[in-house]
Amino acid sequence: MSRQSVQAPGGVVMIRPHHFTPNPMTAADNAFQSHDEKRAAAAVASAAYEEVTRMAEGLAETGVTVHVFEDRTVTTPDSVFPNNWFSTHSGGHVAVYPMYSANRQKERRGDVIEMLKAEYRVQDVIDYSGLEKDNVYLEGTGAMVLDHIGRVAYAVRSNRTNEVALERFCTHFNFEPMVFDAVDRSGKPIYHTNVLMCIASEFALLGTQMIPDLRRRQEVVERLMETGREVIELSIDQIENFAGNAIELEGREGHVLALSARAHATLDEDQIAAIARSAKLLPFDVSTIELAGGSVRCMLAGIHLSRRTPQTEHLLFAAE
Repeated sequence: MSRQSVQAPGGVVMIRPHHFTPNPMTAADNAFQSHDEKRAAAAVASAAYEEVTRMAEGLAETGVTVHVFEDRTVTTPDSVFPNNWFSTHSGGHVAVYPMYSANRQKERRGDVIEMLKAEYRVQDVIDYSGLEKDNVYLEGTGAMVLDHIGRVAYAVRSNRTNEVALERFCTHFNFEPMVFDAVDRSGKPIYHTNVLMCIASEFALLGTQMIPDLRRRQEVVERLMETGREVIELSIDQIENFAGNAIELEGREGHVLALSARAHATLDEDQIAAIARSAKLLPFDVSTIELAGGSVRCMLAGIHLSRRTPQTEHLLFAAE
């Protein structure tokens, strides 16, 4: 399998919700959201809980370190997507982000940051959340898809991505911002960049057709190719089924690409073969979670930090 890469984290944080439901406050600009009219709210919440549990166990089996935190509240319906409120970076850096929806602002947790400080080498935490007071938002690695090798932050313009905040992040963390427009079938802006694209160590998945400016589309493709990556183009239908919402991780035996079973089912043989040359595909059924408009990548906050102590277990639950 592939060599170790700074692009693929070997650990992740997951939040397991006890009262999951699609967030009514984010439905207006998230066209990927939907509702299950056939199941009662309790059944939906129970199914989401089980999907997170199975995914955490499946990742741990591959050698990925998984830190699971519980969310027993009823006030944070999107807490299952922690990658939006914090990110970690090599050299011991952590960023905390300003969130667009009021109930998503409640997702930030001190216990997650304290765990990172205790288990990993953290030098500083840069907190951008105060920008919310000025209606300035940047929803983490949902708003940005980061190339940790080429040091480029790809970002689609939306309510969730403010260019001033993006510039500030890029200055602090040494990334080059690359901003562009992307729209769905109806011409509505894509709400998060990470449903449109995934950057792995040796390839990138990209919904090229959803970037209407042909010149900018080519610039994005060429910038990805400059790093030696193969660009695997995804159709609009594949993007709508979360094929772009994947993440490469470092497992015990090499790289794995975590994605949803729904996304995996839309990939053709050539796309699967291209991915499999450098990463093992690892699909998970998260169909209930996907009702909230996000998928596997949104559920995983990657840990790009060095550990303080040797790791003996791969599935770790936070103390309650």
